[in-house]
Amino acid sequence: MGAMLDGIRIIDFTANIAGPAATALLSDMGAEVIKVEKPGIGDDARLFPPYVNGFSAPFIVMNRAKKSVVIDIKKPEGVQLFKELVATADVLVENYKPGVMKKLGLDYDTLKEINPKLIMLSLSGYGQYGPLSKRPAYDSIIQACSGIMDVTGFPDGPPVKAGPIIIDLATAMQAGFAICAALFAREKTGKGEYIDLSMYETAINLLAGVWTDYTVTKNVPKRTGNRYPYVSPFDTFHAKNGYFMICSAGDKTFHNLCDAMGMPELKTDERFKNLFVRNANEPELKKIIQEWVENKTTDELMEILIKHDVPASPIFSVKDVVEHPHTIARGIPVELEQPGRGNVVIYGPAIKTTNSETKVRGAAPEHGQHTDWMLNELLKKSPEEISQLRSSGVIK
Repeated sequence: MGAMLDGIRIIDFTANIAGPAATALLSDMGAEVIKVEKPGIGDDARLFPPYVNGFSAPFIVMNRAKKSVVIDIKKPEGVQLFKELVATADVLVENYKPGVMKKLGLDYDTLKEINPKLIMLSLSGYGQYGPLSKRPAYDSIIQACSGIMDVTGFPDGPPVKAGPIIIDLATAMQAGFAICAALFAREKTGKGEYIDLSMYETAINLLAGVWTDYTVTKNVPKRTGNRYPYVSPFDTFHAKNGYFMICSAGDKTFHNLCDAMGMPELKTDERFKNLFVRNANEPELKKIIQEWVENKTTDELMEILIKHDVPASPIFSVKDVVEHPHTIARGIPVELEQPGRGNVVIYGPAIKTTNSETKVRGAAPEHGQHTDWMLNELLKKSPEEISQLRSSGVIK
């Protein structure tokens, strides 16, 4: 069975998380991804713990099934070699600070002369232009400056960032979506594309209703803990053995919850009979639900609420999630052999496909593992040319 991106070659000129994660998603769909790394340690993510016999596990997750080549872009010969590599590619993804690629002579206007059908995506913290464009950025910094942290946490506590690196990974998904759309457009027009993607705008897109909460009402949204302020009940409750989440987005699910609690009279209670009055009387409703929840274990609650089709869940630990029967049934854990290092269990792609193969396609590369392949098989360099490149220090 083939894959959706069979025959597509992507040059991954990125480091750390967002860029590598984007090209890893495309690799799962069948694209050939060639990772260009700097001499020395290569991608800084190779240093991220924990390690599998000295090899970074996060690096494996973000760089699975890629080829690694080493090119010193600081040397003119390295720039030329990079251009030759781009000439063979469909897509180039880079995450240098805005302006760096132009200084190197590797900007889109230059590269499209070499490869008119090239799709180039520049991924940065704040975009290629604007007052913040030159600023360095990390996931937590973008969470802070995008408003996400200000609306995350409890009213009486400080702003809180999300536990996972949600901005990096959401940006990776935006990048994968944009690249696939550009490849589709190229099929129709024959033209390449330049894509300017920022973590900042990705984070703002994640604000969703919080954005319009301000633009429509001019009220600055506040932290509401685990409660969504426009729907009731929508919160965590404390059971005998842990925390438990219950959500009711409409009257039907609320009526199901009333039946589950053995309190059908709440359906017609003047305080709770529709969405608007439930929100107005949320503290009273929360107290009633909490008194029902606190005398039961999370397993007992799930048994009751599943019977009544109420959206609910215990607050699972990562261990619970990794070992959950549904996680196993969906084939999410993938045991990957990292040659010479051992095995590591990573997560597989979220996308399931019927007529093509979407899967983790192999281990992460050692630093510069495929440089010889690039020179000999892809670029067809002569032994003399390879010797000259090695003596100049351009390649590993």
